[in-house]
Amino acid sequence: MKTAGQPLSVKRGHGSFLELDDGRQIIDCISSWWVTIHGHGNERIADAIHKQALELEQVIFAGFTHAPAQDLTALLLKQLPDHFNRIFFSDNGSTAVEVALKMSFQYWRNLGKPQRKRFIGFAGGYHGDTLGAMSAGGSSGFWDSFRPLMFEIDTIPFPATYDGDAVREQKEAESLTAVASLLSANPDMYAAAIIEPLVQGAAGMKMCSEEYLRKLETLLRASGTLVIFDEVMTGFGRTGEWFACRKAGTRPDIICLSKGITGGFLPLAVTICSEAIYQAFYSDDLEKALFHSHSYTGNPIACAAAVASMNLLSETEDRFLSMESVHRQLAKQYLFDIPGAGCFRHCGTIFAFDVTVEGKPGYFNKNVPELRRKFLDAGLLIRPLGSTVYLMPPYCTDADTMELVYSKVRKVLTQDGQSTN
Repeated sequence: MKTAGQPLSVKRGHGSFLELDDGRQIIDCISSWWVTIHGHGNERIADAIHKQALELEQVIFAGFTHAPAQDLTALLLKQLPDHFNRIFFSDNGSTAVEVALKMSFQYWRNLGKPQRKRFIGFAGGYHGDTLGAMSAGGSSGFWDSFRPLMFEIDTIPFPATYDGDAVREQKEAESLTAVASLLSANPDMYAAAIIEPLVQGAAGMKMCSEEYLRKLETLLRASGTLVIFDEVMTGFGRTGEWFACRKAGTRPDIICLSKGITGGFLPLAVTICSEAIYQAFYSDDLEKALFHSHSYTGNPIACAAAVASMNLLSETEDRFLSMESVHRQLAKQYLFDIPGAGCFRHCGTIFAFDVTVEGKPGYFNKNVPELRRKFLDAGLLIRPLGSTVYLMPPYCTDADTMELVYSKVRKVLTQDGQSTN
C-alpha cells in the first residue's frame, strides 16, 4: 500500500471496456485477471443470476443438490475427456488445487500405500496462495516468508518455449530426463505431479508444447504417479480449445477449474477426477471420506452463472478458436520490430513477449510499475508479469479494438525514454 498509486474508481464495465468515475475508458486487455471471458456486463449471465436469486440463493451442499449444479456438471463433463465423471465443488482456484492435493494424497492412503506422499512440481509453477497451493508452486519465490510452513516438493525444469525456439526439443528432453530420474530413484514415493498445462500464467505466460505434455503424462502414468492439471487459468477456451488437456490430447487423473467458469461474475471452482480415484473414497469407513468443505460449496447462483457462461461458450466457440490468428497477424504488424522485445509466444487467446527492463529481474523490478502506469495512461489495463507483457482479452473483443490495443502497446514501448530501448 505504501508504494501503490491511488486506486482508480471504476463506474461500470461493458464488453471489453471499463469506464472510470472521471469518464475515462480503459480497454481491459487481461480480462480482469483472466476471469471475464465474455466481457463485462454480459446480459445473459446477469439474467441467469437474477432469475436464480429469486428461486434459490443458497442451500447446504451436503445431503442436498439442485438443478444449477446438476446442469453445470453435465455441461462440464460433456467438454472434458470421457474418463472424468466425478466433480467436487469449491469456490476459488487455490481451493480447487488444495482439494486436488488432498485427494491425491489420501487416494494412496486409502489404497494402503501411505508411502506415496510426495509431489512433483515445475519451476515457476503457481497454483494459488493457500498453504498447499503455495507448496506446490514453492519454486516461484513469492512466499519466502512462509517457507517454514510449506511442505517440500521435488521441482522439475519447465521447458518454456517461444516462436522460433531452436532448442525447444533439448529443453523438453532435459525436463523429461529429470522426471524419469526422480521416478526411477523413488518408484513408489510420489502421489502426484501437478502442472499448469501449456501455459504457466503467473510465471510470465511461459508456454510449453503439446508434445511435451503427452510425453510427460506417459512417463508419469508408467510409474503410477497421478497427473494433476491445474487449468484454473487455461480452462474455458483460453488456449484456443475448451481445455488444455483436450488441445494436447491428454487424460490427466485430476483437473482443477475456476477463474473463467462463471464468466467473471462470481467465485466458483471445481476439482474433477476419474471414477478410479472416486472409488478409493467410496466406503462404509468414514475415515476414508475426503473431509473438505466450504460454506458456499455448489452455490446455486454461482452455478447458474456458470451454466449461462458454458452455454455462451458453446454458441460462440469461433471467438476463442480464431483469436490466435488475430494475435499473430497484429503482433507481426505492430510489435516484432520493437527494440528490446523478444520471445514472442502465442497460445489460443493469449499473446506474450518479453521486454528489456533495467534492474532486478522478475516481479521485484522497480521499473515495472512505471510500465504498467504508462499502459494505463494510454487507456490499457495491462499488468506486466515482471518483464513479460501479455494480452489476454475477453473473447468479445472485436477486430478494431484488438488493433487499437496493439497500436497503443507499440506506442508505449517505442516512446522516448522507455526502458526497452
